[in-house]
Amino acid sequence: MVAALLVALLFAAAAALASEPSDEELMLRYQEGNEGAFNKLFARHQGSVLRFMLRSTRSAAKSEELTQEVFFRVVRMAPNYEPRAKFRTWLFTMARNLCIDESRRAEKGRVDSLDEPIGDSGNLRRIDLFADTSQLPADQGPVRAEFNARLATALAEMPAEQREVFELRVVAELRFPEIASILSANEDTIKARFRYACRRLRETFGDYAGFSFDAPGAGERGA
Repeated sequence: MVAALLVALLFAAAAALASEPSDEELMLRYQEGNEGAFNKLFARHQGSVLRFMLRSTRSAAKSEELTQEVFFRVVRMAPNYEPRAKFRTWLFTMARNLCIDESRRAEKGRVDSLDEPIGDSGNLRRIDLFADTSQLPADQGPVRAEFNARLATALAEMPAEQREVFELRVVAELRFPEIASILSANEDTIKARFRYACRRLRETFGDYAGFSFDAPGAGERGA
């Protein structure tokens, strides 16, 4: 009886997911004047775009501004949109281009504290965008400042191509094929860059027991 109920629930969940329109379908509906379609797209992707911008700009105010600009561009470009690629690929290509433009305008060498609160609640810090620090042993609490400094240094010293893949994968939560399309690179190359980035971080934080930037198999997940 219980097993049958679980099977029924699983089928119901699968049916619900299947009934949800894709991003591409929503964008085409928005082209036709359906404002609700845009609202659904915004709800689906605003969080991941914001996290990506936070990682790239290290400024809560600037990241919110750039996230708004990304979706303003979606609105402006909607009449010419064609579903040749996945919507997320198109979206994060625009986000990346905005980050590149912003980095050219920003002061070089500016580094904000990774302990700085972000968002309205104040419960999320910039460091939380990279890893789950809740697994750090209690006796390592006093060295959080050292940890933050090492993390900032490790990311800054990482080759730009590896750091960019790491950000798109971990912060923006994009799949490898999507990242490959955004960066116009071979998918195997993208996976290799991600593995190298994670290896660098593991080596840097090898003395933090129980700490991991990538879940087991992350280098192969979501292919």
